[in-house]
Amino acid sequence: MSDLHALGAGELADAYRAGQLSPVAVTQAVLAHVERWEPHLQASYLLRPERALALARESEARWRKGQALGALDGVPYTLKENIATRGDPMPLGTAATHLVALADDAPPAARLREAGAVMVCKTTMPDYGMLSSGLSSFHPLSRNPWDLRKTPGGSSAGGAAAAAAGYGPLHVGTDIGGSLRLPAGWCSIFSLKPSLGRIPIDPPFTGRAAGPMTRTVADAAAMMQVLSRPDARDSMSLPYQDIAWASFDQGAEKLRGLRIGLLLDANCGLPVEPEVLAAVLAAARRFEAAGALVEPMQPFMTQAMLDGMDHFWRMRSRMDLAALNPQDKARVLPYIRAWADSAAGMDGEAVFRAASQFHAVRVASVKACAAFDYVISPTAPMPAFAAELPSPTNDPLRPLEHIGFTVPYNMSEQPAASINCGYTGDGLPIGLQIAGQRFDDLGVLQVARAFELIRDVQRPWPQPPSA
Repeated sequence: MSDLHALGAGELADAYRAGQLSPVAVTQAVLAHVERWEPHLQASYLLRPERALALARESEARWRKGQALGALDGVPYTLKENIATRGDPMPLGTAATHLVALADDAPPAARLREAGAVMVCKTTMPDYGMLSSGLSSFHPLSRNPWDLRKTPGGSSAGGAAAAAAGYGPLHVGTDIGGSLRLPAGWCSIFSLKPSLGRIPIDPPFTGRAAGPMTRTVADAAAMMQVLSRPDARDSMSLPYQDIAWASFDQGAEKLRGLRIGLLLDANCGLPVEPEVLAAVLAAARRFEAAGALVEPMQPFMTQAMLDGMDHFWRMRSRMDLAALNPQDKARVLPYIRAWADSAAGMDGEAVFRAASQFHAVRVASVKACAAFDYVISPTAPMPAFAAELPSPTNDPLRPLEHIGFTVPYNMSEQPAASINCGYTGDGLPIGLQIAGQRFDDLGVLQVARAFELIRDVQRPWPQPPSA
């Protein structure tokens, strides 16, 4: 067998069932691999090997008795630190948080615990999840395994780095404007931001979703079988559906006859860089060769929409920071403080006009996508940027200029995924976003799997530095 840390969830379940591998041996291999990588990546939080091994021993006993809890029993996973786990503190990426043990698992954590999966660690995020980078006032600076000088993206920073580096097959992040898909694109992994409410989450918020971060579409589909189970704590969750997630692989035939919108211009924020544009165009040609009808799509976002959402979030963050005592506020990243404080002059009318852009984005997104079965676009307009920067612009007054392709689908509640479609001349990954109609999460997985089959051969996953 290949290195145990690199095996997918399905391979592990088959090997456990056949008695060829044990969850303990696999967890030991993953922990050893994490030990080699972690000094360079700083992707983990609450890395507790003995706890992981205890869970693995419990799983091993269940498999031996023929009482496994399901296909994810004994499979290693990581969880973004803003997803509550019972008995653990949640710093939210910021040194301003007072650490207290939480009483309950959030829904994604509860579902994975019930499934018998083995939590290796939690993963890092920036302050309050408000950056697309791994820069945090609480966690060490997280880095991209493809190039340690670059960011893994954010806010699911550690999860993306962990998936690309091979901290086991399964990882969970969250997304409110691109925080699953942006780091997925910059780290060459797969991630699905599901339809709002498909995966219950607590606390719920407009546009906020949890989702899988994996090396393969198959592993994401396996996670959806568990993560999509119901939880009454999410007041925005969808009625539970027993979706046939196992039918994610329809082959390249899935693409034949599909009408695919090709969106190459977000019409807001930063322009698409040439290497990104070339990779997405090459992907579009692959779709056409497989029988899809690819049609250029007119942009539907505007700078006013992006700015409005940005300004509303600034005011929300300003109110959050205003509730802190001065000593705690001073611990928040200066970039975040400057961004939030810039909303000080907004009056009620300005806040209302800013908030109204969320609905404007929703209406525009749904209307623009209605003519197509699926829409493909760059995930981000540029590849990964310097690890030390909070955002590509490094400007707190232009902080969201890179989310023009991703944020619409948070507001429209549509499922959208990111999958690797190429590399820059320097070897940095380039993400392709695939969006579907609302509720068609399975279809997005099927299209992503079809592209996974027809894209160019992927480069080997990065390995930890030898020194």
